[in-house]
Amino acid sequence: MDQTLTGQFIKAMRKERGLTQRELAEELNISEKTVSKWETGNGLPDVGIMLPLSKALGITVNELLSGQKLDEKQYIEKAEENFAALTADKCSPKAKSITCFVSFILTIISCLGLAVVCAGYAAIDNWLRITLIVCALLSMIANVMVILIVGISSEIFECPECGTKFAATPSAYVWGMHTMTKRRLKCPHCGKKSWCKSFWRK
Repeated sequence: MDQTLTGQFIKAMRKERGLTQRELAEELNISEKTVSKWETGNGLPDVGIMLPLSKALGITVNELLSGQKLDEKQYIEKAEENFAALTADKCSPKAKSITCFVSFILTIISCLGLAVVCAGYAAIDNWLRITLIVCALLSMIANVMVILIVGISSEIFECPECGTKFAATPSAYVWGMHTMTKRRLKCPHCGKKSWCKSFWRK
């Protein structure tokens, strides 16, 4: 979504409906400052307010996201683009990191729990016990691999020493110590190893 284009479109549609910023804000139960922020391109409406905003402006959500009126052919094309954009942008980098971390922890807990139960408490044949334990471990490994693949392909890092943004090599990404928002990596530009801030690709 282009913030400037969307903001100009909101402003044009508001004026076409004969509404002031204050009237639109009151109708949506938000502040006038928020409407002004949208129209100046300094922000976008939250997903939860897009439908009531569209109704207030007499347009569709698809047109709001596109920043223009759409004919039937354009409507279908833009719908796919806007869906993809919303899917990519709806989570902040921190939220994506937390989601991966929580997914990882839950998988470990569930898999180890299943393995412990199968290993010592369930009254089942040994071959079935072994099969379930192997499946639990394979599931955990698969989840870890997915998280690593997503991270390697989606994250970029900023060197605190020289400001260079770069993608980590798979081996550096896997073996580098890390926190929720930083990873210890060697900058390919200045050659210094430091805690580099993580960003998710747009």
